[in-house]
Amino acid sequence: MSNDIILETRDLTKYYGGVHALEGADFVLRKGEHVAIMGDNGAGKSTFVRQITGVEQRTRGTVVFDGEEVDFAGPLDAREAGIEAVFQTLALADHLDVPDNLFLGREKTRFDWLGPFRFLDYKQMRKETIDGLNKTGVKIPNIRNTIQNMSGGQRQCVAIARAATFHSKLTIMDEPTAALGVQETAQVENIIRTLKEQGESLILVSHNMRQVFDLVDRVVVFRRGRICANLDIKNETITGEDVVSYITGAKTGAEFEGAA
Repeated sequence: MSNDIILETRDLTKYYGGVHALEGADFVLRKGEHVAIMGDNGAGKSTFVRQITGVEQRTRGTVVFDGEEVDFAGPLDAREAGIEAVFQTLALADHLDVPDNLFLGREKTRFDWLGPFRFLDYKQMRKETIDGLNKTGVKIPNIRNTIQNMSGGQRQCVAIARAATFHSKLTIMDEPTAALGVQETAQVENIIRTLKEQGESLILVSHNMRQVFDLVDRVVVFRRGRICANLDIKNETITGEDVVSYITGAKTGAEFEGAA
């Protein structure tokens, strides 16, 4: 595998009983590249992401991440390897505040020399939370407020800030702005641009054509559980109409038109 490739899947497949949700997905993502995954509902987009991040175990196929074949037992394994993900379900702890959610599973501690009698370093976690929110441009009026007392938009921004705050090799966002207003959507898009400037790779699952053409380098289209198109949208000959044609099945055959 080339040294500039951060993620590659080969024949990635997932069956749910007799339902073929994902079939033979061959996918490549280069370091620093931002790629959008598009497709109709049930096309296999989220299934693909769940196999990469270890949320589900694949039926067959290979995942190579940062030069090594991986088989994550769960999302924590993927995170430790350098993959940060924001799912539509957000995976936030409602009864905890913002710092506790950002550092959930990677808490800062003090007095480590005491062995098992360590203490959480709330002061440091609060400081790094504020730094992380400032870095990503996410505005939360009171970080000590619990998640259950926040609006849907604020919750989504906390989940995205959690993914963007910690340096990762790959960030995956699954419909990150689907439930957000105009201002919050702009914040998320600025976070994505910041990740691009920092050279971090990103997979964006989205239905928003304007957003995709503004933010990413390439679009991979899923249809009925298969990858049907790989389009270099920096190529001016590729339009939104082309993407829609592949999504709906009106256009087939030249499956890698304008691919990088």
